[in-house]
Amino acid sequence: MSKFQIDIDFSNIDLASLETEEDFQREAKTLLPKVLVKLGESVGEKTWEELQQKLQGTGGKVKSSPSEKRKFIQETGRTYQRNASNREKQELQDYIVEQLRQHKL
Repeated sequence: MSKFQIDIDFSNIDLASLETEEDFQREAKTLLPKVLVKLGESVGEKTWEELQQKLQGTGGKVKSSPSEKRKFIQETGRTYQRNASNREKQELQDYIVEQLRQHKL
């Protein structure tokens, strides 16, 4: 599923213990909230850059302090996590399972 371009941290996961489909699903469910935030933050970062470019293009004043940018990105991540549809969550969970399987190889 190339729709998601996100690095998932598997460093705290005992991949060797994942044997059954239930094991993979359980681990994906555990990772899902953090991955949703991370995905939302990547959307927020892209949105921030596009907004800054539009402001520059229209001659608007660009106020781009690092703390404002960080706050915007973090808030976008939390909002995405809260508002993701069940379908989006399921697709992302399936993607996490797929990634877990690939990392286990």
